[in-house]
Amino acid sequence: MSEAYLPVQFPFMTIDWRDDAVVLLDQRRLPGEEVYLTCRTVEAVAEAIETLAIRGAPAIGVAGAMGVALAAVSSRAATPAALAQEVAAAAERLAATRPTAVNLFWAIARMRRSLADGAGLSIAEIKGRLRDEAIAILREDIVANRALGKNGAALIAEGDTVLTHCNAGALATGGYGTALGVLYAAWETGKRFSVIADETRPVLQGARLTAWELQKIGIPTTLICDNMAGSLMAQGLIDKVIVGADRIAGNGDVANKIGTYSVAVLARYHGIPLYVAAPQSTIDPQTASGASIPIEERAPHEVSHLQGICMAPDGISIKNPAFDVTPATLVSAIITEEAVFYPPYSFNW
Repeated sequence: MSEAYLPVQFPFMTIDWRDDAVVLLDQRRLPGEEVYLTCRTVEAVAEAIETLAIRGAPAIGVAGAMGVALAAVSSRAATPAALAQEVAAAAERLAATRPTAVNLFWAIARMRRSLADGAGLSIAEIKGRLRDEAIAILREDIVANRALGKNGAALIAEGDTVLTHCNAGALATGGYGTALGVLYAAWETGKRFSVIADETRPVLQGARLTAWELQKIGIPTTLICDNMAGSLMAQGLIDKVIVGADRIAGNGDVANKIGTYSVAVLARYHGIPLYVAAPQSTIDPQTASGASIPIEERAPHEVSHLQGICMAPDGISIKNPAFDVTPATLVSAIITEEAVFYPPYSFNW
């Protein structure tokens, strides 16, 4: 293994603030097209979150913060009080976009605090304050994910084959990654390994996004259907599993993309460690256990249709929960920017 530091280069950008607008990579169109959206209104940002143009808990948090800042800088309010009312309305709209990812609510709450702490400032000063806070949230997310990647890199060994589910890479964050960030950090130290990516039905984030992202970076990747993971584990073809998270309860229960729980059960049965990587903003001590995490139910057409083609009989009943909860007892470690936590978990800060 090489001892050289080999920085991973990202030939794409997930989200940025440019000329008082939110610019984001439209992930609905990957891998076929690399198209960027320029959002100039709060509603455009909210719709981008709802329709999965941007997704992944940390990235949604950044988008929510930038949406609040956008409400401020685009406002024509004549008084600070009127501006505050507009910003509050924008925060409510953005908070209603997706219920499970706690980073969204964390980021919006931080923007609200910034607004409250700016009481007594002029309109121009409030606008600048909120703009700067949103940009800071983006930059801090990248720093946090690089730190958690470094913390988790030691868990990846030379020659490993690592299974991942959904997309928890640069596309799901401000620009580095959580689960994939651990892999990127290990790759940068010179370790060489391979990745197996679950396709992640029904929206195929693994097939469309993780496989695309890892291929761009140059990490050897094999794509499989979701229902193949257990068979590969039984054959001894998977050494470790690493996933991200949309919310981690105070007891360590983890809400992540639907199908994660099944992978965790399979990993435990086959004696394979399952690691969760997420910034500490994803940990929600106010939620005691996974039983209290709200699970988003998405539109039926995501299950019944594939690229606009109906794959199910007309009128069939469909259930489409976007996430499931993996009990803390199935999680080998939780990797954050501050530390790697091992069971039993107790987050109460």
